[in-house]
Amino acid sequence: MYSAFWKDSSVEFPVCQDGEFLSPLCSCMFFGLFWKIKSFFPGRQDSNVQSMTGWCPWPWEIFCSWRLMSKDCVEMDEAMRSFAQKVFASEVKDEEIRQEISPFDVEEICPISRQEMRVHMMHQESSATAEKRKKRLLRLKTIALAVPVAQKSMTRLSTIDEVISTSPLYQTVPDFQRVQITGDYASGVTVEDFEVVCKGLYRALCIREKYMEKSVQRFPRTPSQYLRTIEGEVWRASDAGPVFTPPVKDGQDPFATEDLEEDLGYHIQMKDGVVYIYSDKAAADRNEPKDLPYPSLEHFIDDMNFLLALIAQGPVKTYTHRRLKFLSSKFQVHEMLNEMEEMKELKNNPHRDFYNCRKVDTHIHAAACMNQKHLLRFIKKSYRVDADRVVYDAKGKQLTLKQLFQQLGLHPYDLTVDSLDVHAGRQTFQRFDKFNAKYNPVGASELRDLYLKTENAINGEYFATIIKEVGSDLEDAKYQHTEPRLSIYGCSAEEWSRLASWFNKHRVYSPNMKWMIQIPRIYDVFRSKNFLPHFGKMLENIFVPVFEATVNPQAHKELSVFLRHITGFDSVDDESRHSGHMFSTKSPKPEQWTCEKNPSYTYYVYYTYANILVLNNLRRQRGMNTFLFRPHCGEAGAVTHLLAAFMTADNISHGLNLKKEPLMEEYAIAAQVFKLSTCDMCEIARNSVLQCGLSHEEKATFLGENYQAEGPQGNDIRKTNVAQIRMAYRYETWCYELNLIAEGLKHD
Repeated sequence: MYSAFWKDSSVEFPVCQDGEFLSPLCSCMFFGLFWKIKSFFPGRQDSNVQSMTGWCPWPWEIFCSWRLMSKDCVEMDEAMRSFAQKVFASEVKDEEIRQEISPFDVEEICPISRQEMRVHMMHQESSATAEKRKKRLLRLKTIALAVPVAQKSMTRLSTIDEVISTSPLYQTVPDFQRVQITGDYASGVTVEDFEVVCKGLYRALCIREKYMEKSVQRFPRTPSQYLRTIEGEVWRASDAGPVFTPPVKDGQDPFATEDLEEDLGYHIQMKDGVVYIYSDKAAADRNEPKDLPYPSLEHFIDDMNFLLALIAQGPVKTYTHRRLKFLSSKFQVHEMLNEMEEMKELKNNPHRDFYNCRKVDTHIHAAACMNQKHLLRFIKKSYRVDADRVVYDAKGKQLTLKQLFQQLGLHPYDLTVDSLDVHAGRQTFQRFDKFNAKYNPVGASELRDLYLKTENAINGEYFATIIKEVGSDLEDAKYQHTEPRLSIYGCSAEEWSRLASWFNKHRVYSPNMKWMIQIPRIYDVFRSKNFLPHFGKMLENIFVPVFEATVNPQAHKELSVFLRHITGFDSVDDESRHSGHMFSTKSPKPEQWTCEKNPSYTYYVYYTYANILVLNNLRRQRGMNTFLFRPHCGEAGAVTHLLAAFMTADNISHGLNLKKEPLMEEYAIAAQVFKLSTCDMCEIARNSVLQCGLSHEEKATFLGENYQAEGPQGNDIRKTNVAQIRMAYRYETWCYELNLIAEGLKHD
């Protein structure tokens, strides 16, 4: 876990534990994609592209005219696909030779690009355009902050003053100095470009909303209300979000199997990489699946191509780049003006401080959930107690713990934290090979197999004991929770049953722990060793057992119990490795992917999302808990990784900043490195609780009954220790940016 609160260009969108975006702000994550591609500058005169699209390398009419004749639609789709392939090819070509650009560290626009933009604006600014800009400027000399309010016939926007006067909860926000910008709100781009940018951003938000709702994941209420306002429709609160397992009550057995659901008798079959549900085998033969939402590869590719073309646009990159720079400066001004007022709020808050507000480590592998001193202490203790116990099977030869250490030339007494060498420091940053090596104590894979694996000669007993000790420490600390990850590789269909057996046999449970399943993207390794015939078999091994346990829990009791404690799926591996393959409708189906080459990141993400979509809808119908998709994404690799996650992921993780340190130590390090205030750290802690897989009942207890409301209305300072001034600033700034999009879509 690596806590980070980026105070540069991403300050308006604080990241939570380890760079995971807070779900309510996740839709704004898309801003970071727009300027990542450096291959197409505004005004670039590429003859091949310009001949098709004019000065910009994209036909703007595609943004708006999607309901054309079928023939025209096909031509538009082909044009979009062609352009998306050019963007992808350029990205892959430049990836190895250019310095990796963090999506939160915006480079200055080069002088040539700046000059070309000025020339373009002068060319575009006709007299009619100038008159149009003047009318808009007179209408909204200063764009007033507008907050969506749902009514019976439509959703309208009210000014912040109206909201404050009518909301008792908002009235509790102390007076503070708000930063307001007057003048031309579309400064830096032409009015036409501003309108086109807003149309593109509007559709991008609609795409994300669609994919989140279909997969029973979360989409924040505030952007949804703005989208309904733009469409002139009524916004209604939906209860179709994820379902989490409620907390275990006193005296209740978390491993009980008496209340498992009955068998539905459905037939399960994977087709083209996606599991389909049929009432019986005969229905499968007739190709008549149950009435559940199923993904559409064609629609996904169309939406992906649209977003890929959108983020490559000069006007979009220019506008979003400037907005992010502005937001960074705006937060710095807010801190300068209101820091003392925020601190005054916290000082007047009785009992609560950073150390007794709830916080969740949302990004940690189970094998790294202990600190290095804890692991060292356990190794020495096990040697004292079990020196003569057979603990290792070396190619048929059984070894005692003492013999194993002798074979390695080690003695536990001589081990130190330094010699153990399991601390992932800065030398592992963007070095996945070095990072993985840190899971081998003393560099010995034998010790990793013995102490940090669920399958070994002692059936993962040591690993389970260590995790339970960590859980006990968390319970003693009371205010700390964690979501450790366990791996399912997809190499065998028996992996789920073995992992569930380990979980139940050793009773690996703590009320302060929820579990995530991570899926390593290492198909190429298994295929090269002939463990798998094709990629479809890997998907089948990963998802079919979960579907079977969902349909018939009575026949898979241990797995059904284990699934109750799982909150989501993760996709992990070295993102910097490029497959060179662009995912499209022409890509081989998973059953046809028989080569040893690894599929692309987007290929993995789509088929993982597609199966989670079907699984979540089936489990929701049965009243079972559902799963979030929270992949590692964004630390390295192509921009298409972020794009795919924007479409499919509830929130994302940054995978190479992991350190084997307790949660509180990570906060302390982050506070020093990023110069965080108490309010900053409490805000990160609150965000970690919001995005994690804790149940509604637990979040209501930890954050307040109204925690689902966004803005100061959803903040109970008595529980979170986050200043209401900070919450109001975040919410109003968020609404202001969404309102800009709404204004850009208004017609004169």
